[in-house]
Amino acid sequence: MIPPVESLIKYDGPVLISKNPERKAPKERPLKVSPQLPAVAGPVPPPPKPKAPAADANKQQTEEILNYILPPREWAEGTQLWVQRVSTAPSTRTDVLHLQQQLDVLLRQRQASVTGICPVRRELYSQCFDELIRQVTVNCAERGLLLLRVRDEICMTVAAYQTLYESAVAFGMRKALLAEQGRSDMEAKIAELEEENRQLHRQVNEQKAKCVAMEKREAERRQADEKKHADEIQFLKRTNQQLKAQLEGAFGPKN
Repeated sequence: MIPPVESLIKYDGPVLISKNPERKAPKERPLKVSPQLPAVAGPVPPPPKPKAPAADANKQQTEEILNYILPPREWAEGTQLWVQRVSTAPSTRTDVLHLQQQLDVLLRQRQASVTGICPVRRELYSQCFDELIRQVTVNCAERGLLLLRVRDEICMTVAAYQTLYESAVAFGMRKALLAEQGRSDMEAKIAELEEENRQLHRQVNEQKAKCVAMEKREAERRQADEKKHADEIQFLKRTNQQLKAQLEGAFGPKN
């Protein structure tokens, strides 16, 4: 596990927690012991007044709430385990202005997008909101818990929108694949129908050619029949006239 990266949340200094308490870590820093002061003649000053138990209880409660809202960061280095908790120091107006400047600097350094969906911008603004929750919780724990509920609701809403977006993208991809598959089938069907249409047109043209040829043959046959019929009529008329002439020559003309 690597050490934590830079964050907008204000943390206390890291605290060393060894994984193997029986064996002293080689890089463990020695405890600083204040040197004993020489005895001074004169009246001994009174010991400092102990802090009020109510203040200690409020501070401990604030630390527990902060650890609940923003869990401590942990990372390992060799056989050593380091823990870093959020700071319980109250913030001033200068700290807020510094937080705003630090946010702008990190947005520029990490090249966060100004518009649209940007994971980097979302991460930095989430850290900034967590730092504001920490600052508010130090002054008023109840207000910090209420802001925690707001933060969790926002995260849940964003997660729901993300799930909905991913589902919509997956649905769109499925529809696109189905449409592509249907398009291939439709193109094959269109090609088959076009080929069938060409064959039907060819058959229609063949039938039209046959019809034209048949009409031509029928017209020629009709003309031949009409000519033959006319010739037969003329032949019969001539024969009739010849027979009439013969009858008139044999019997004489009728009175």
